[in-house]
Amino acid sequence: MMNHQPSAPETQEAKLFEVLASLNQISHAINHIGAGDATNSGVSLQLIVESAIRVVPGSSAVIHTYDQPSGRFETASRVSAQAEGHALSTHPAYSDDAPRPNGIGIRTIQRRYSYEEHDLEVHPYHADLGVKEVGCFPLVVAKQTVGILYIYLYEKREFTKLEQLMLDHFVNQAAMAIYHARRLTGVHRDLARKEDELNRLHRAGLIISSRLRLKETLESILQLALEVTNAHYGIFRLLDKSGEFLITSAVGGNQMNRPLVEKIPLNGNSVMAHVARTRQPVLISDLRAAPWSQVYYPLDSNLKMLAELAVPLVNASGRLEGVLNLESPEAESFSEDDSHMLQSLATYAVTAIQEVRLLDALQEVARLLLAEPRQKVFDHLTATANDLLNTSSSMIWLASDNQIVLTASNGSLNYATLMARPQGLVECAIVQKKKISSEVDESQNGTRALIVPLFIGEDEQALGAFSVCSLAPNTGRIAESEWDEKVLTCLAHYAVLAIQNEARQEALQSSQEQHWTAETFAAVGDISANLLHNMNNKVGIIPVRIQAIQDKYPQLLESDPYLNKSLKEIERSAMEAMQIVQENLSHLRPIHMEKIHIAASVAEALHTMQISPNIQVEVEGLEQLPLIAASGHSLALVFKNLIENANAAMNGKGAIKIRGHASDKWVQVSIMDDGPGIPPELHHQIFELHFSGRANAHPGKLGFGLWWVKTLMTRLGGLALVESDGQHGATFILRLPRAEKST
Repeated sequence: MMNHQPSAPETQEAKLFEVLASLNQISHAINHIGAGDATNSGVSLQLIVESAIRVVPGSSAVIHTYDQPSGRFETASRVSAQAEGHALSTHPAYSDDAPRPNGIGIRTIQRRYSYEEHDLEVHPYHADLGVKEVGCFPLVVAKQTVGILYIYLYEKREFTKLEQLMLDHFVNQAAMAIYHARRLTGVHRDLARKEDELNRLHRAGLIISSRLRLKETLESILQLALEVTNAHYGIFRLLDKSGEFLITSAVGGNQMNRPLVEKIPLNGNSVMAHVARTRQPVLISDLRAAPWSQVYYPLDSNLKMLAELAVPLVNASGRLEGVLNLESPEAESFSEDDSHMLQSLATYAVTAIQEVRLLDALQEVARLLLAEPRQKVFDHLTATANDLLNTSSSMIWLASDNQIVLTASNGSLNYATLMARPQGLVECAIVQKKKISSEVDESQNGTRALIVPLFIGEDEQALGAFSVCSLAPNTGRIAESEWDEKVLTCLAHYAVLAIQNEARQEALQSSQEQHWTAETFAAVGDISANLLHNMNNKVGIIPVRIQAIQDKYPQLLESDPYLNKSLKEIERSAMEAMQIVQENLSHLRPIHMEKIHIAASVAEALHTMQISPNIQVEVEGLEQLPLIAASGHSLALVFKNLIENANAAMNGKGAIKIRGHASDKWVQVSIMDDGPGIPPELHHQIFELHFSGRANAHPGKLGFGLWWVKTLMTRLGGLALVESDGQHGATFILRLPRAEKST
């Protein structure tokens, strides 16, 4: 039986199958390259050189990776496969086949195509092994050369077309293997760096959340920045309240406790001032180069700095808080990655600054809530809003009787009318009970407003709104950050607390006054009853005695007219004295409440008074007022006292206007005169019992008319107020509860 010898086509077909199997194996290896295979590309490159020598019989193959940025071969990454029967070279001058500076490898890279020369001097290392021809193939991916494939032939011949085709495939796969491995390593390195950056940023977040003092927080962030960038020195400078100077707030680095200059002018000639003005980060590789050599301001004359990295501290509203600056004595010390990291740390620093400023502001507001009236709290809140949010104008609006009233403001009021008009922004925020962020006036580019409603209770009863505006382009980015909304909402809550606190204080004061008045009148009532009883016993006997004298001595009285007249006068005076005491003491007894019309009480008061003919009394809006629960007689006395006071204040010449107004809960009457007014500092004193500001002007009067007014109003469940600037008349306001609330 004869052995079958494969024909040439069969041999070539088998060889093709072998090559395809190798290509498949190489592709599989490339797909499993890991990040640690960047220097030698692992199994895939070894498979390529081994496959290459099978495709090109009687050859050796070597792959050297190449670093294009540095222009150097990475000899440690050498991968090779030797033809059978060829051992290592014993050439005395060459222990390896590292590419020569002007060899075929570097020429191939320069030309970027396969290089084959028959007359080229073979590398001595391979010449010693008997190499006759060399083929060199550049490994190129995306126009980047990543290595060289050498094919060494031990006989003088050219590559066949099949060999050339197969080698081209191996070249592409080798290039992809190296490129892919390097990319994976780069990704792994970037991920490791990002993980380190995130850990550092997490530390910065923990520093802020630990609630250290601002100085300690800034020092900790600065130390972190020095570690991240390997900088030698660092400094935080914060903008002062005047906005004119950058003040040293934290310093870090070797051999430096404080800079030579604690504050630098914002319009001065320095890198930090430049960064603050432009609000853009600056990376200076060499401070000796122009223009920085003319701008650099040394931290210390004894410290020579060559590189600088500075970033601005700008909050979410566009407000400049300061500058974070790093320096190094070595040129080109900082990279773009350092700049990005420093900007991230600057963001944390801004957060810390904002939180500290907000906490300080809220502590001050809390103090004012406990000690100051509502209006002063409102004024402080509007100023605080402008300061924290970097806005031009802030306003607090209160809803009252279907009207929106501007109660407090800080800054420009150019848009007050526009915002409060019907269907305006403030009205929308109150009606919809949600924040409004919008352009104030479309014709004014960049003019924006943020309004949050003031509401109370589970049913969110609308009380008003808190608004802020940026009245000029580039003033800030109001309404574009969540921080702005949170801060304004927080301040709005404090405004609501001020309203609630005032209402509770008024209710408490009213309750206390009613309680004290009730106790006082209960005690005085007992005294008055005893006084009236004794008066009746002592003074009441006078008419009885006079009647007895008249009955016993009629002839004597007829003969003495003077005596008769005197007895009658004594009897009349005694009777009137008893009546006057009884009438006045009646005010000390419990008041009988009934539903009455205020207009009737005002008419009664005017009827029982003698008003100067030069006084004009105008009454308006009383007939339409709803019923109130009060005592008609007591209320008439109140109006009588107030009208008499107005008459006296104007010296019998002028006008008295009496106006009525009703709300959901109250009925209000205002008595206005055009006299000299009452100074604001006396507004509370005039209702005191012993106040005698006008006692000398009214001889014979006891001087407690206004005390009676306040006392009677308290007993009726109402209140009495006065409004006057001390120059243009006075307005007394009486407020009484409606007998029935409106529906």
